[in-house]
Amino acid sequence: QVTLVESGGGLAQAGGSLRLSCAASGRTFSSYTMGWFRQAPGKEREFVAAIKWSAGVTYYADSVKGRFTIPRDNAKNTVYLQMNSLKPEDTAVYYCAAGLRLSTIYYSSPTYDYWGQGTQVTVSS
Repeated sequence: QVTLVESGGGLAQAGGSLRLSCAASGRTFSSYTMGWFRQAPGKEREFVAAIKWSAGVTYYADSVKGRFTIPRDNAKNTVYLQMNSLKPEDTAVYYCAAGLRLSTIYYSSPTYDYWGQGTQVTVSS
C-alpha cells in the first residue's frame, strides 16, 4: 500500500511563493512517476508537473513553465512543488499522485495509481 501525504498549501499573494510537499511511504519510488495535478472549482483536474523519479526528468504544463519546479528528495521519499510568481489563476486544490507502471503517462491523471488527499492553494490579487 502506498500513502501520499501532502502539505504546504495555504494563502499567498500574487507574485508570491509557496512550496508543497508530498511525502510518500509504503514502497520505494525509484521507478515511479510522481505528478502534481490541480483542480479549480467548476473545472476539470489538470496536469501541473511531473518527474520520472529515477531519471530526474521533469515535465511541466505550459501554464506553469518557468514559474514552478518539481524537485525531489530521495532520502526523504518526498517530492515538492515549488511555486513562484503565483497568479490568482493558480488557485486550486493541488493533488500529488504516484504512477507505478511503465504505462503511466505523466500528464494523464487516469494512468496514476495513488493519490494524496489534496491541499488548497489560494492566491489573492
